[in-house]
Amino acid sequence: MSRSDRANSPSALGILTVMLSETLEQGRELADTALERLLPAATQHPVSIHRAMRHSVFAGGKRLRPILCMETGRMVAGSLPPGIEDLGAALEMLHTYSLIHDDLPALDNDDLRRGRPTCHKVFGEAIAILAGDALQTQAYEVLARLACPAQARVRIIEEIARGTGTVDGMIGGQVVDLEAEHQKADLATLEYIHRSKTAALITASVVSGGLFACADDAIGHLRSFGQSIGLAFQIVDDVLDVTQTSEQLGKTAGKDTAAEKATYPALFGVERSLERADTLVSQALQSLGSFGARAETLKSLAHFLVERKK
Repeated sequence: MSRSDRANSPSALGILTVMLSETLEQGRELADTALERLLPAATQHPVSIHRAMRHSVFAGGKRLRPILCMETGRMVAGSLPPGIEDLGAALEMLHTYSLIHDDLPALDNDDLRRGRPTCHKVFGEAIAILAGDALQTQAYEVLARLACPAQARVRIIEEIARGTGTVDGMIGGQVVDLEAEHQKADLATLEYIHRSKTAALITASVVSGGLFACADDAIGHLRSFGQSIGLAFQIVDDVLDVTQTSEQLGKTAGKDTAAEKATYPALFGVERSLERADTLVSQALQSLGSFGARAETLKSLAHFLVERKK
């Protein structure tokens, strides 16, 4: 169903809205409860680093990566696998570490994140760097203790490490993004940046949720789903950056345009960019065909990623 078709179907839209609202709220609560339990307390010595970590982790955010992880596990297992919320929390720690470092003056140099001052603006650059490092370290400690079979745990750690690494992973995408500034990037470069910098961790969230639930035979389908929605998510982010205000976004609007970064709207315009995002979502939905009705929540989340307001 296209974007316009869904908009013209009030009953379908109403059901979708209720389902999504419940899923997102429950997912946020599970992720936040796990994060509260797994992160050192703000009073734990040395307090400066733990306050900085918590400042960024609990600054808000939709918890999309933990939710995608948990809902994939639910789809595969038929119910939410016990302990999968810890995996979701580790993914959120890794995502937050990347945001802290992205906002630093040496990279995107941003003062606002999730509607709050960025970590380095509150705690200084040195503590912000260390807070990002600490969240990454803490995430892998959590991953090493996951309550799943040892073989699945090792595969999850490998999957997430690859998704955040330098070869087709988050760090590699960030490097190419930096190197592409103030240049006329072509489509191949743009897609590499988006698939690596953003989509790789989203894909790892989906695949790791499947691995936690022991979905060995379906990993290829889950990977295709994650790659498609991850790229669609970043395309929409690019669009929102040029169509919404800083207040709506919770971060500085127009930052990518000002920095002359490679973006989909810059290459193709807003309308064609949204059409590409819709096509990717359609591809993602096809990847879940073998799961039947159990995939409905994940399919709804895929639509949400490209239709979100902010």
